[in-house]
Amino acid sequence: MRRAPRCLPRRSAIASAALLALLALVGIGCATSGPVNPSLPISCDGAGVAIEAMAAAPRALERPVIVVGGFLDPGLGSWWVGRRLRRVVSDPDRVIGVSFFTCCDFENCRERLIAAVDEAFPSADPEWTTEVDVVGVSMGGVVARDAAAARPNGVRARRLRIARLFTLSSPHRGATLAGIPSFHPLQVDLRYGSDFLRRLDAESRVARYEVFPYVRLDDRIVGPENAAPFGQDPWWLSNDLFSAAHVAGCIDPRAHADIARRLRGEAPIATSPAAPLPGR
Repeated sequence: MRRAPRCLPRRSAIASAALLALLALVGIGCATSGPVNPSLPISCDGAGVAIEAMAAAPRALERPVIVVGGFLDPGLGSWWVGRRLRRVVSDPDRVIGVSFFTCCDFENCRERLIAAVDEAFPSADPEWTTEVDVVGVSMGGVVARDAAAARPNGVRARRLRIARLFTLSSPHRGATLAGIPSFHPLQVDLRYGSDFLRRLDAESRVARYEVFPYVRLDDRIVGPENAAPFGQDPWWLSNDLFSAAHVAGCIDPRAHADIARRLRGEAPIATSPAAPLPGR
């Protein structure tokens, strides 16, 4: 695997990590008011109770779980989500996290994700990794889709075998803030209508895994309407006035409780199809 190029000067990388930590602290709050999603009808308190009940009676996973982090995230998002999921399963060593903090482009992210899965859960298949469930935190959901997709122009490369993909505030259709001026390859590829996203959309028509997308309302980084692949609505969650909706959506216990039930083979909380976003 080629060495990841360094995209950020050391000082900028440290500053980004500090900013992410601050945002995480701001976004920890869970919504106590606002509209209730009829297709995900659970409160923050109810989700907390559900998670504690699962932690008291852990169950084994059907397959390994890979929690993949987001853009410029040094591992905070994947650590938080992975920590919560490990509490409710009897085989927590089968839940691993992957960070893309130093990755410059999606190809490098893809290589890092596949290498991490191969190292933790080796596969003898020359084309595919071990089958896994993936929880994508923000950009991580898009990285997972790319890692599972065939390479352009018929290039043969190892692929990520996904059984189910759960995404938290992921920019499946692009990110609202990706349009601000920048030359960072990851940000450029996350602009609405980019060639990269068009290729993923084409691949999704033949993908053999299901996507389960979640998002908080008022997410001004990704945009709630962008948080599910075309043809799907995300399960939306209300947001508190002073919460950082994007970060808070990634660590929301309501989404985590539903994901945990599905990973444990239990009846989910959310129902399908997902209710449309309010006002749409």
